[in-house]
Amino acid sequence: MPKIEAYTNCFFMIKVLFLGDIVGRPGRAFVCEQIKELKSHLSIHAVIANAENAAGGAGLTESIANELFSAGVDGITLGDHVWDQKGFSSDIKHLERVCRPANLPEKNPGRNFIVLPVNGVKVGVFTVLGRNYMGLKADACPFRCADELLEELKSVCDVTIVEAHMEATSEKVALGWYLDGRVSAVLGTHTHIPTADGRILPKGTAYISDLGMSGPYQSVLGRSVEPVIDSFLDGMKRRFPVAEEDVRLSGCLIGIDEKRGIAESFQRFELKKNSST
Repeated sequence: MPKIEAYTNCFFMIKVLFLGDIVGRPGRAFVCEQIKELKSHLSIHAVIANAENAAGGAGLTESIANELFSAGVDGITLGDHVWDQKGFSSDIKHLERVCRPANLPEKNPGRNFIVLPVNGVKVGVFTVLGRNYMGLKADACPFRCADELLEELKSVCDVTIVEAHMEATSEKVALGWYLDGRVSAVLGTHTHIPTADGRILPKGTAYISDLGMSGPYQSVLGRSVEPVIDSFLDGMKRRFPVAEEDVRLSGCLIGIDEKRGIAESFQRFELKKNSST
C-alpha cells in the first residue's frame, strides 16, 4: 500500500483521492489495476483523476474514459491536451463525468464542471487553465472564471474541488490563496512533478502546487529519456514514446467536512508498482 505523508487537523466525513495526470498505457493500466483495492483498503469514497495524457501520452478517448470509469474512477478532469485525440471533440459530449477546462471559449464542447454524488454528498469539480506558458490558450481569467463557477455551484454542491492546470507555480499558489476558505481544495496539475508544499491553508482549503503524474517515473515527464535528451542536444523534433519503467500513482487524499465544505485532512499519496510499502 502507498507511502503517505500526512497533514491532519481532525477527523473527516468523506475521503477523496485525486490523482495527477495519467500518462499513457502504463499509467492507466496501473490505475485500473489498483483503484478498487485502494478504495477498500483506504476507505476512499471517490476517485477523481486528470486523464488528459491517458491516450498515448496526449489526450483522451471515449473508450479509455469508459475503461477508467469501469475500473472505479468516479470523475475525470482534462487540461491543455484536451483536444489532442482526433474525434474527441464529439466524443466528450457523451461523457457526463468528464470536464474540460472551464475557462476555454464557450463554443468548446464538453462540460465545464461535473457534480459527483459521493456518500450522500454532492461534490463539484472543475479545472481552470493557467494563462502563463501554456500551449492551449485560456479564453478567460482563471480567477474570475472560478468566481463565476462557484456562484453557479453554491446551490448545487456541498463541497467543491478546483484543479489548477497551470505551468507557473506562482499562478497556482496565488489561486490557492484567492480561493482559501471558499473551496475544499485547490490542486495543481500539468507539470507532472510532485511538489512538497501540500497543506491545509488557514481558512480550510487543501492545497498543493502539483500532484505529480500517474505513470512511468523513469522518464522525462512520462516520455522515454533518450529521445528527449537528444532533442535538447540537437534541437530537432522527434517522437517521444511513452516510457515503461517505475510506474507510480501520484496524487493526494483529502478528508472533507461535508457540512462546512472545507478540508479536515490532507495526505500526499504515492504508490509504486510492485511495491508493498
